[in-house]
Amino acid sequence: MNLDNIHNIYFIGIGGIGMSALARYFHASGKKVAGYDKTKSDITDALEDIGIAVHFEDSIAEVADAFLNYDTTLVVYTPAVPKDHRQLAYFKSDNNFTVLKRSEVLGLITKNTFCLAVAGTHGKTTTTSILGHLLQECDVEQTAFLGGISENYNSNLILNGSKVSVVEADEFDRSFLTLSPDLACITSMDADHLDIYGDASELVKSFEDFSKKIKPGGKLFVRNGLPLEGITYGIEDDSDYSVQNIKIENGAYVFDVKMPNATLEDVQFNLPGRHNLSNALIALAMAVEFGCPCQQLVEALASYKGVKRRFTYQIKTEDLVYVDDYAHHPEEINAVHQAVREMYPGKKVLAIFQPHLFSRTKDFADEFAKSLSQFDEVLLLDIYPARELPILGVDSNWLLQKIENKNKQLIAKKDIVAKIKESDAQVVLTMGAGDIGVEVKQIRESLLNAN
Repeated sequence: MNLDNIHNIYFIGIGGIGMSALARYFHASGKKVAGYDKTKSDITDALEDIGIAVHFEDSIAEVADAFLNYDTTLVVYTPAVPKDHRQLAYFKSDNNFTVLKRSEVLGLITKNTFCLAVAGTHGKTTTTSILGHLLQECDVEQTAFLGGISENYNSNLILNGSKVSVVEADEFDRSFLTLSPDLACITSMDADHLDIYGDASELVKSFEDFSKKIKPGGKLFVRNGLPLEGITYGIEDDSDYSVQNIKIENGAYVFDVKMPNATLEDVQFNLPGRHNLSNALIALAMAVEFGCPCQQLVEALASYKGVKRRFTYQIKTEDLVYVDDYAHHPEEINAVHQAVREMYPGKKVLAIFQPHLFSRTKDFADEFAKSLSQFDEVLLLDIYPARELPILGVDSNWLLQKIENKNKQLIAKKDIVAKIKESDAQVVLTMGAGDIGVEVKQIRESLLNAN
């Protein structure tokens, strides 16, 4: 389809982080944009602030007449929307309407651009935002679609032209198979989304299929150790691109980058955690292979500030550190643990975790228990269901029993602040991909006022 002929874009699930980036893109392109979401949020408020109409009732009566013209309207939806959604069912029931998943639209937008795609079960959002920032600082005419809010741009969209696109290649629902990138990386292939794939081997196969979507003459980058052929990258190893001589100075990493034909010395990166160091390395490698000047890239990397809810400092004082993170998989929790222990050795750490999805909790219960047991104190919230119905026998109390750390409790969200104040922990973490993020502002303010 030719997007030039489309004047109206209607989004079902417009408040999603990926959906809202597309909505911003089309709005900036001069299209008429509107949409539905289940609940009001900071994201929907920001969309309304720039003139995008958003409503929160699943009714066709809420859809403006302009979007009911199938000749000039494209309907975009996210797979997170339930199949019995009335608006979605209405548009799908009329074959005259063009109704596409978000990933399909992303494929259409990026098809005629030079596309850099970031895939992997962890690290996509941070890596994509670093890569978008590096290209922006090198004045590349790009559009970067981010899966989180960049601290540098306070947005999930970097818009500086249309020749180049930077995207997250999402493995959920095999969405990334709609893309045809010129440069792509795969950061990780840990088992996840088994409610979709059924078996970890099917997830691996989908990444193999994605690697075959790269355009002729394109390049694939893979983290060293993954079972795929490509340009390798890694930390303190013999990869094509490798971080060496790591030091921590004033809370930042300082290191060298060994490249195929040169070495960059005294590179600085301000985000904690070896996982973030790996994300920075692959973003740098892709930008180098794209053709950006190395010295500009080194300066740009030092100015990168991060993504909201990715090891985001909420409080950072001598007496108390409070960090919020999106971690919702055992490997992501392990990465947060590594980062906090490296930055705050010897400090007592309290972790507050909200499990995300009944199926993920069931599939990785033992791994979750092991990763959470590493912290000094654990507060567990009820499982956030998202798109799922409960699974018999799978709840947070069941998970709590598996955690070996005896300093553990199951609590309600309303009790988070009180429980933190009861603790003598010097470092506090909130983690999860559900609605725990909504609590962060209140937690921060209550802890600051208490001091």
